[in-house]
Amino acid sequence: MVIGVFDSGVGGLTVVRELLRHMPDQAIIYLGDTARTPYGTKSSETIIDYSIEDTGFLVSKGANLIVIACHSASSVATNAIRQHFSLPVFEVVSPSIQQAIALTKKGRIGIIGTRATVASGVYEKTIPELSPEIKVFSQACPLLVPLVEEGWIKRSETRRIVKKYLRPLREREIDTLILGCTHYPLLRPVIQEKIGKTVQIVDPAQEVALTVRKFIEQKQDKAEKASNNANRFFLTDLTPTTASVVRQFLGAKILLEKIEL
Repeated sequence: MVIGVFDSGVGGLTVVRELLRHMPDQAIIYLGDTARTPYGTKSSETIIDYSIEDTGFLVSKGANLIVIACHSASSVATNAIRQHFSLPVFEVVSPSIQQAIALTKKGRIGIIGTRATVASGVYEKTIPELSPEIKVFSQACPLLVPLVEEGWIKRSETRRIVKKYLRPLREREIDTLILGCTHYPLLRPVIQEKIGKTVQIVDPAQEVALTVRKFIEQKQDKAEKASNNANRFFLTDLTPTTASVVRQFLGAKILLEKIEL
């Protein structure tokens, strides 16, 4: 099985990291659309167009299973991708929702994400459908993706911005927080500090990796194993800062290939 993963930037590498941890025998092809990041500030139509283009590139490189490692794309483009391509497609929203519902004790779940993810209303719509008693509170955090992409993970400015974004959710007394963007796990320590140590955090990267592993294990007799030496990492723009951030995501220096879509 060749797993294709795409994101608007390098945040989806948190998903790759979890996929490698849980399924080291599966090959991964990653596409980070760093030239057009972030997707969260774009219109739904633009996000859909970009996502179909990203998926087409991964398929052209041999991917036969797709993971949408971008919450903005997961929120608005999943159905369009499934209509255009006849292959398994996984997204980061649904597994996070299931885990948050399982974890919450007070029935008060918070979401942080990009403007596009929050505006889609996918969490506010889906969670009450599954558990009507649960209250959902969303907070757009448009500055966090650029801060992560710039490598400003431990800056004092980032800590202050996180604190400001999380204040409304603290006031709502949530007990579970979904990181509604795959960039956010790199900020998890400061997010946990600012939201409070009693709040349980749902990491979308881990949840989607476990979902994909379960699917592949069920199809194991049909899945062709591949060495992770076949892993490839493509970016639509590449700078020294990006390369440094990638090392923070994966903990190792890897070969990055610059491509044009």
